[in-house]
Amino acid sequence: MSVFAERMARRERDELSLRAAHAYPARRARPEEDSEHRTPFQRDRDRIVHTKAFRRLKHKTQVFISPEGDHYRTRLTHTLEACGIARNAARALRLNEDLTEAVGLGHDLGHPPFGHIGEAVLDECLQERYGLRFRHNHHSLRMVEHLEDLNLTEQVRDGILNHTGPDRPASLEGRIVRIVDRIAYINHDIDDAIRAGVISFEDLPADEIGLLGKTGSARIETLMRDLLARSEEADDIVQGAEVGGAMLRLREFMFGHVYLGPEAQRERLRVERMLRSLFSHYAENLPPALTPDAADHERVVDYLAGMTDRYAIRVFSDLCVPQGF
Repeated sequence: MSVFAERMARRERDELSLRAAHAYPARRARPEEDSEHRTPFQRDRDRIVHTKAFRRLKHKTQVFISPEGDHYRTRLTHTLEACGIARNAARALRLNEDLTEAVGLGHDLGHPPFGHIGEAVLDECLQERYGLRFRHNHHSLRMVEHLEDLNLTEQVRDGILNHTGPDRPASLEGRIVRIVDRIAYINHDIDDAIRAGVISFEDLPADEIGLLGKTGSARIETLMRDLLARSEEADDIVQGAEVGGAMLRLREFMFGHVYLGPEAQRERLRVERMLRSLFSHYAENLPPALTPDAADHERVVDYLAGMTDRYAIRVFSDLCVPQGF
């Protein structure tokens, strides 16, 4: 072990909580020599940030399809906002900030274009043709393991896979990202939906807003203070029943009025028509395999899920719109 690694391992033992994840020894599928100036989790973070998949997030929908306004969130800005909140929570709880940051930066790499609608349509197409399901967290793991081949540590891969779905991450750091992901997107999506005129502030459920706060920053502060206090008491990452329940009811409101609301449904028909056409085209005309020995369905999904909103629109136009002479 290098002098740097010994110093960082000693620092983790001395300063972090007993339940915090430690970077050493690094648990990777393929063993590597330790860096002389970065911990294994810091290397994972840097590998994620330098991927093409991470850069593509800036042109993937968070809520609004191909937003033209400069101030709407994209999948990239959501990732950065969630990551900052999660890292702050890890610091407050004396957990491993670098692991939390790496999971936060990588958790949405597998999202397809067009947000919730795109994921739902791709899932339907995959079921109908291949009898399989599409889940963005599983594709995020495939992205870092196979498409980008990052050889990340076990803890980061577990956090990415289980940031949503039935199973919780094994590490407390991964559990922070799982909850903070919702805290971030619920509140910044409210901000974007009001800015877009899809809902007004007066439409928001009064009891939940009264408890959590009138502004996004106030609600995040309430939610984080509750998360930190309850987690200290429980020696786990948990929310209180009152505040956590209010957040979940606010999430239900957003699904009913924004994510799956009338405005989104009007766009869904266009997105569905486009993605179904692209899926059918590539299922019949398989794109190049992005990994060795990829199955047919993996070739189609890897290609479609990797598209940005604007690239999908351009490819659809090239395939389906007469180009003239």
